[in-house]
This record gives sequence, structure tokens and C-alpha cells, in this order.
Amino acid sequence: MDGLGRRERKKAALRQHISDVATDLFIRHGFDAVSVLQIAETADVARPTVFAHFPRKEDLVFDRYPDVIERIVAAVRDPDLPPVDAVRKLLTAPGAPGSVAPGSSGQVAFWRLIAGSRDLQARARELAEQMESALAGALADRGATEPQLCAALLSAAYRSVQLGAIREVLAGSPPKQVDRERRRRLRHALDAVARAVDTIGAGRR
Repeated sequence: MDGLGRRERKKAALRQHISDVATDLFIRHGFDAVSVLQIAETADVARPTVFAHFPRKEDLVFDRYPDVIERIVAAVRDPDLPPVDAVRKLLTAPGAPGSVAPGSSGQVAFWRLIAGSRDLQARARELAEQMESALAGALADRGATEPQLCAALLSAAYRSVQLGAIREVLAGSPPKQVDRERRRRLRHALDAVARAVDTIGAGRR
């Protein structure tokens, strides 16, 4: 929260508190079994306050996703690197967005929560589409050829590798080992995307 004023810090802290309370309730009781009213009462806030921070119940679970999108889009906009190279640099670094290395019980429980809810899976797909759209806009601003297609390739590469890694951890594989392999696969996938983007650009010249 560095750089935020006092009011913004308090707002961000309250938002995080509500999300933490909600996620704990969802993990213990299941997403469908917990109401927004229960969340509000447990968090000691009014029901409208919950909706002021989270317009949709599902967004209480995906509260950090907008930050992930923002970081990936910021990488694409970095003028010092080609867009795919910048995304590769961001996403394959240790501890990068999407890292499964911690493999804590809370993290695994979070993934199981999503895997067990059709509503959460549907929202995850919507958020993936939002990321793809944001990437397309950033790529267009960078002058990329066929930005929608390039964004789709980037999104598909990230999602495929990420979901595969999560499934491996849920199946019992060591998280640190899975994360090393995840980063290797992601580098390989993004190398392929970079070649495809170059080919698309060459085809239009």
C-alpha cells in the first residue's frame, strides 16, 4: 500500500479483511453454502459495504486477480522490451504471479475451492477473457500486428501451463518441483508465442 493516502490505505485494508473473511468461510463451508450476509456479519460490516468493494460474490475469491492483470499488461507496455519478452521475464521469475512454489495448505485449499465450484470456474473464465482483452489493447498500443490474435496466444499459453501446474500440486506433486517445471514450460510456451507473433508480423509486411 506504499504511496496511498490514509483514506486509501484504510479502504484497501477493509477490502482485504472482507476478502480474507469470505475466503476462510468459503473454504470451511463451501462457496454455495455461504451467503454475503454471513460474510458481512463475520467481517463486522454492513452487507452493502461488501457489495461496495465486491459487486459479485465470486469476486471475493478473486480479489487479487485485477492486480495480476495490471502487472501483465504493464509488462506488455514496457517500451524497453518486445511485449512477449517482457511477459516472459515477468512470469518466469521466481515468486512471479502464478507461482505455485509455496504450496501451503491455504493455497491448496483455495485451488480446491475453485475446482469444486462451477460458479467460480465460470468467473475465472470471465476474468481470463478480461485479461485477454486488456492484453489486446496494450498490444495494439505497442503497434502489434493482429493484437487480438497475439493476446489470445499469450493468454492460452499462460492459462494452459498454469492450470497444468495447479492440477499437479492438487494431485500431490511437490510444489517447488512443480513450479520449476511450470516456469520451464512457460518459457518454452512463450518462446513459441514469440515465434508465432514474429510470423504474424512478417506475413503482414
